[in-house]
Amino acid sequence: MADWNQQIIEEFRANDGIVETMGFGRGLVLVHHLGARSGEERINPVANIREDDGSRLVAASAAGADKNPDWYHNLLAHPDVTVETPDGVEQVHVTDLHGAERDAAWARFKQMSDGFRAYEAKTDRVIPVLRLTPRG
Repeated sequence: MADWNQQIIEEFRANDGIVETMGFGRGLVLVHHLGARSGEERINPVANIREDDGSRLVAASAAGADKNPDWYHNLLAHPDVTVETPDGVEQVHVTDLHGAERDAAWARFKQMSDGFRAYEAKTDRVIPVLRLTPRG
């Protein structure tokens, strides 16, 4: 997975945020975060939905794995992070969505891609959705 992520990161940076691999286009952001235990900086490419207010939604789908991705735990432990977008770099604050707000956001991911519907069908866990709100 680390090699795949690195390839996506390199393609994102080489093509001004456009990733043709798997048809991502301009739909990814690179989330810079600190390891919850290690404190080491990490970068993960994550699909996102841009909101009208400038915030972004990201889903911790882990391709339907039975556990949340490590980056999800890292973002909860250190919620002030940086994201690289096709339009530049943003400082954001992460909020874990719950209840009806989470459900509505998750429905948007399922509308965006059949892949998200398939991920939900593969797992019994509730896939978390996070809001990345610009800081400052």
